[in-house]
Amino acid sequence: MKEKNDLTTGNIKKTLLIFVLPYLLSCFMQTFYGMADLFVVGLYNDVSTTTAVSIGSQVMHMLTVIIVGLAMGTTVWIGSFVGAKDEQGVKKTIGTSAIFFAVFAVIITALLLVLTPYITGIMMTPKEAVKETRIYLAVCFAGIPFITAYNVISSIFRGMGDSKRPMYFVAVACGANVVLDFVFIGGMGLGAAGAALATVCGQALSVAVSAIVMKRNKLGIEMTSKDFRLHKGFVSHIMKVGIPVAMQDGFIQVAFIVITVIANSRGLIASTGVGIVEKLISFMFLVPSAFLSAISAVTAQNVGAGKQQRAKSALRYGLVITVIWGLMCFAYNQFLPDTLIGLFTENKEVLSAGCEYMRAYSMDCVFAAVHFCFSGYFCGLRKSGISFLHNIVSIILVRIPAAYLASIHFPHTLYPMGLAAPLGSLLSAIICVGFYVYLQNGN
Repeated sequence: MKEKNDLTTGNIKKTLLIFVLPYLLSCFMQTFYGMADLFVVGLYNDVSTTTAVSIGSQVMHMLTVIIVGLAMGTTVWIGSFVGAKDEQGVKKTIGTSAIFFAVFAVIITALLLVLTPYITGIMMTPKEAVKETRIYLAVCFAGIPFITAYNVISSIFRGMGDSKRPMYFVAVACGANVVLDFVFIGGMGLGAAGAALATVCGQALSVAVSAIVMKRNKLGIEMTSKDFRLHKGFVSHIMKVGIPVAMQDGFIQVAFIVITVIANSRGLIASTGVGIVEKLISFMFLVPSAFLSAISAVTAQNVGAGKQQRAKSALRYGLVITVIWGLMCFAYNQFLPDTLIGLFTENKEVLSAGCEYMRAYSMDCVFAAVHFCFSGYFCGLRKSGISFLHNIVSIILVRIPAAYLASIHFPHTLYPMGLAAPLGSLLSAIICVGFYVYLQNGN
């Protein structure tokens, strides 16, 4: 097994940054082409189509983070085996993941295609946007096998300590998506369907490129056809890490969707404003999200190698960098939120509503930075249940109740509703710190 992607040696700060930067660029490109869909749709279509893409992309984002969460089990176990220099463990994890996620993708695709009309209803989609939202979702659901394949392949490379090649794969998807947006939406006038089709085609091309790279033995280990099967015990190992992460991310997205539903019930203006802000916030969360994955991979390899102090150092560096980033985002959005929201709409009512929501919501960039980094650390320790626990508690006790109550008591402004997310993240951060102290005292 090649050692060029070893995360257990060298300066830990440099190691973390070298690993996280390609992943950060990958996240940026993924978010960019999601925002490009919204931008291009806004250029050629009315508010109802923009709303359809906004609502549909939020559903797809929820599904994607669940898939990424499940695949985290693959990353962590591969990282642990790499750190322990156990090549057979790496090969069995890769082979098991490939078969398991292939079956998963087929089943979930069929199920969601059947449920498309019901999902549109659950989202309380404004009637003007219902038709295009259903079309958008149907096309995207058909592309779930490509989404799954890309994220599982990327999780394998990252577990091996390689975050660069997944960046190249997503660059292919991003470039194709942006070009096809203008072709399908601008040139052919396909509206929301064009945005979905561009996304799926870009992902399919990315998977094709990544499959070619893997076939040419670019993993650093020799895989044979016998390795690709469900090895005894390995599915449960992967799922013990992946399911809590997937459930955690899934419940967070459910909370966001509930908030979107609340906004949708307040009409097209509120719905569009909230949808645009959600896109922008997802961009701001790229830094803590990248560090979550980087810290989990670095922690997994170092714990596997018996170097727990290096893992703690990675957590500390991650916290400093992401909190500084969060403070910068918060400060910018207190004074200039219109410069961002105005990129996606010229409607003055939507702009005003979006700015209100953004000023409150952007506080979440600070608190989320803390619990994202701790979640990555806990996952690397294979204690992803802690991450699930703090998120579900914050969702049930704060995020959803606060958003609902704000919508009732403050029907003419989105600012109070925007506070629900940061208050939930603050509770999550407090719980994470408590568990970290508990684990240190236990050791």
